[in-house]
Amino acid sequence: MSQSLVDDQAEAALGLGRPVGDGSPAEPGRPAGIRRVLRFLIRRPGLLLSAVVLMLVVLAAFWPDLFTSQDPLKGVPSQNFRGPSGSHWFGTDELGRDVFSRVVHGAQLSLKATLIAVLVAFVVGGLLGVVAGFVGRWVDDVLMRFVDVLLSIPALFLSLALVTALGYGTVKVAVAVGIASVASFARVARAEVLRVRQAVFVEASRSCGARWYSVLGRHVLPNAAGPVIVLATLDFGSSILAVSALSFLGYGAPPPAPEWGTLISDGRNYLANAWWLTALPGLAIAATVLAANRIARALDGEWARQR
Repeated sequence: MSQSLVDDQAEAALGLGRPVGDGSPAEPGRPAGIRRVLRFLIRRPGLLLSAVVLMLVVLAAFWPDLFTSQDPLKGVPSQNFRGPSGSHWFGTDELGRDVFSRVVHGAQLSLKATLIAVLVAFVVGGLLGVVAGFVGRWVDDVLMRFVDVLLSIPALFLSLALVTALGYGTVKVAVAVGIASVASFARVARAEVLRVRQAVFVEASRSCGARWYSVLGRHVLPNAAGPVIVLATLDFGSSILAVSALSFLGYGAPPPAPEWGTLISDGRNYLANAWWLTALPGLAIAATVLAANRIARALDGEWARQR
């Protein structure tokens, strides 16, 4: 008996199989699903605004020329310390460089580091949690004690120690921030795997003779991935703050790279006469973090209750 036939029998025994020839068309369900998503967003204007903000940040990171045509590294000394205006939306800095252009192009560096950090935390932490929860026994004990050690160290201090050992640079900052977030992903992934592993349909699949890798791939991982994905969305905002904090301390890309944390660090010396150098990049970071957190909260509970 083939492996796929064993899994199909297990699903059919529990009524989990896909009905065949029930006569329900698949296409009409798509407009209904789109209408449900649009109705969900319209009823939550804050969520809709958060989605727009995050989409603009992503567009700025990948296609900065859509928002500005000015060179973020080229300055006009005669136009230094110009306040926000129609020609310079975020003003100019001490070298006459357009701050809005630097914020837009800095999104590419900051978002790149954030995505790498979240990916490292998601892959490494998720793998540790899945192995610990699915294998169990002494493997679970060893991996969870390692995770406990990581949890005992504050994330920012651990990131500082790692980036000091790895060296300066955007990618190294991202890896350090990602490793510091591994523990939370491992905990959530392990808890979800333990919950799904004890479900009835998993026990039925095993009793029908399904191999462990089939049970893991077809039943455990798909049903345990939801909370981990929500955590990745929530960790996106935290990673932006961590990456910006390390860039603020000088561990990011070297000048004149316009990372968001570096922009705030450079502008703090001119708070008395050029508040926009620090305030406006800081508002960009705050808006991005709040938008990511709002979307994560919607994915965590609101959408599930709506369905």
